[in-house]
Amino acid sequence: MKRAMALVLAASMTASMALTAVPALADDIKVAMVTDYGDINDQSFNQTTYEACKAYCTENSVDFTYYKPEGDSTADRAAMIDKAAADGYNVVVMPGYAFAEAITEEADMYPDIKFVALDVSQYDLDTASGEEGYSRDNVYSAVYQEELAGYMAGVAAVKLGYKKLGFLGGMAVPAVIRYGYGFVQGADAAAAEIGASDVEINYAYGNQFYGDADITAAMDTWYSGGTEVVFACGGGIFTSACEAAEKTGGKVIGVDVDQQPLIDKNYGDGMCVTSAMKGLGATVNTILSAIQADKWADYAGKVENLGLVGEDPAANYVQLATTTAFNDTFTEDDYKALVADMFNGKITVSNDTEAAEPTAENVTVNFQGNLK
Repeated sequence: MKRAMALVLAASMTASMALTAVPALADDIKVAMVTDYGDINDQSFNQTTYEACKAYCTENSVDFTYYKPEGDSTADRAAMIDKAAADGYNVVVMPGYAFAEAITEEADMYPDIKFVALDVSQYDLDTASGEEGYSRDNVYSAVYQEELAGYMAGVAAVKLGYKKLGFLGGMAVPAVIRYGYGFVQGADAAAAEIGASDVEINYAYGNQFYGDADITAAMDTWYSGGTEVVFACGGGIFTSACEAAEKTGGKVIGVDVDQQPLIDKNYGDGMCVTSAMKGLGATVNTILSAIQADKWADYAGKVENLGLVGEDPAANYVQLATTTAFNDTFTEDDYKALVADMFNGKITVSNDTEAAEPTAENVTVNFQGNLK
């Protein structure tokens, strides 16, 4: 009944606008963000997206608020989109692939709302909708070339002097696989470049996006067995890597956002070596600027795969954190040279996720599949 009433309301609003022929002003926007999983202080997707939205809207005098679903379900997320619509918000920003079902349920109900999704892939939308090539003129999604950020992290780990590496993924979904396979490719290339024949990588998925006692026990085995640094990639699963690393003085690599403040604060200064990041904030600024400049047509209906846009690391949509622990063997200039070579095509990174496990020529990969 709610869905039917919403459709009638949307049709009525559209008809009314057509009769009055009053176009919406490009700067007459109201932005709402709907959180996923955690809250706006999760120091991850929600917080980064929230802070970017709030900063843009404050600077440009745009009305902004956020909504937190009561639970972790499509119905809960859809309810918050309904509330945002009822409250008059006409731009809804949503971080995370779990929004796919809510988007495909709500976009047709609210044709006058612009839906901005971060990290929701075409595959996610197709699966949720049952349509091949799902697209709506009021939906835009940005996805990221995780394999490039993973590659950077792999190069950094080896060139910073680590020989015993680990990759702990959440679930083996395409984004996590791309991070992991990119990490292996980067470590493999760096080992070849410096002539290291003794680099090893433990590689596994937790089969969930949160840490627990079982996964921490597996990480205890890794670290006590000589693993020096683990790239923990997938929601809250990093907590298990950190808990194990804390016992041995081990290191971790963060993901998606700069996790150094969070990890070092809770587990010890210097634990986080670097973070492989996605440019969520840059995406928010780009798309909100376009909407306010009445250039939504340039983005409507698209799923864009964002990566490198130039040789300047800070300008790209995938990058290492500025808090990276550079040293004499991997300096900030070395990192800039790496990014330039990637942008100019001197270095290419495969985004193929079809292989059952990662392969390498110069490093030993100990693939363990799902830990649970």
